[in-house]
Amino acid sequence: MQKRKIAILGSTGSIGTQALEVIKANEDIFEVEVLTAQNNADLLIEQSLTFKPNCVVIGNDDLYDKVHSALDNAGIKVYAGAKALESVVQMDSIDIVLTSMVGYAGLLPTIKAIEAGKHIALANKETLVVAGELITKLAEEKGVNIYPVDSEHSAIFQCLVGEFHNPIEKIILTASGGPFRGKKREDLAKVTKAQALKHPNWVMGAKITIDSASLMNKGLEVIEAKWLFGLKASQIEVVVHPQSIIHSLVQFEDGSMKAQMGLPDMKLPIQFALGFPNRIKSDFPRFDFTKYPSLTFEQPDTETFRNLQLAFEAMDKGGNLPCIMNAANEIAVEAFLQDKIGFLEMSDLIENCMSKVDFIQKPSIDDYIQTDQATRRLAQTLV
Repeated sequence: MQKRKIAILGSTGSIGTQALEVIKANEDIFEVEVLTAQNNADLLIEQSLTFKPNCVVIGNDDLYDKVHSALDNAGIKVYAGAKALESVVQMDSIDIVLTSMVGYAGLLPTIKAIEAGKHIALANKETLVVAGELITKLAEEKGVNIYPVDSEHSAIFQCLVGEFHNPIEKIILTASGGPFRGKKREDLAKVTKAQALKHPNWVMGAKITIDSASLMNKGLEVIEAKWLFGLKASQIEVVVHPQSIIHSLVQFEDGSMKAQMGLPDMKLPIQFALGFPNRIKSDFPRFDFTKYPSLTFEQPDTETFRNLQLAFEAMDKGGNLPCIMNAANEIAVEAFLQDKIGFLEMSDLIENCMSKVDFIQKPSIDDYIQTDQATRRLAQTLV
């Protein structure tokens, strides 16, 4: 069997590093063709010397010389900047592009990869949040498959294998509830970033960990699910499941439900996306029912965690509103991590931007770019 050649956008982040672990364990199946990073030149160099990709891209132009001098003797081509990133994803040799960059930055490279006919393993949920209609339409036109890497969307995808002819009644996305589950607004007024960065079940990057604590991550996943699975807002439900064992469920028209279960480990959905339609043997830890005598479920508290409600509102209205919400959230999270605003003020900032930035019902890609820029400018004035 010919090896699948993988491009990893964001190889130094949480998903990227775990994807490389999956590839290393399955070197007879996968091969690294491209690695990219924004600022972490040292780790990018280390990864490149280990996996010998055809080429690498360092997003920060200032770090080009450092990466180039380290990899020149290894025969690895080195490029820098956003335009280089958009070019390398179109290389003929690539079979699958794993988009694991953080935030809005993943949108344009993903579009370029789809335009070049590359299948996408999607770990960058913001791509579909910002421009879901455009992305799904383009993928259909180009005959490109989008394999979800988020654990929840991977769970839905796995439940749908063999069921694609059966209509979905609804999906249930599970949420851990994050580190502040059960807290009220007064409890959250003084939480610190150190507390918010301690997720009970998952080890993730700083941005997604804060999004999880505020339930914005679940809001982004709701919008992503709408586009991935062609659903209406009324077909998507969120249930808090603190143990993170059931990763999500599908309910069919006969009332039957399918759930995908397992220990919280991102390597499994990464491997499933890269290897689809085959399940690849692994030595990942196995689930033991006796260690989880009870699995519990509860309704999310959208009054305390307003971001989830804001995401449903953005999805309902559509247009460029999810793009506005996403850009405002990225600025809000960064401001919180820099101790410029409090935990609850993130929702205030996002709601403020959603009400003030011009709404466009049928945005083009240029509209999305301008909306993102305008929202970030406004959000910065509110920090």
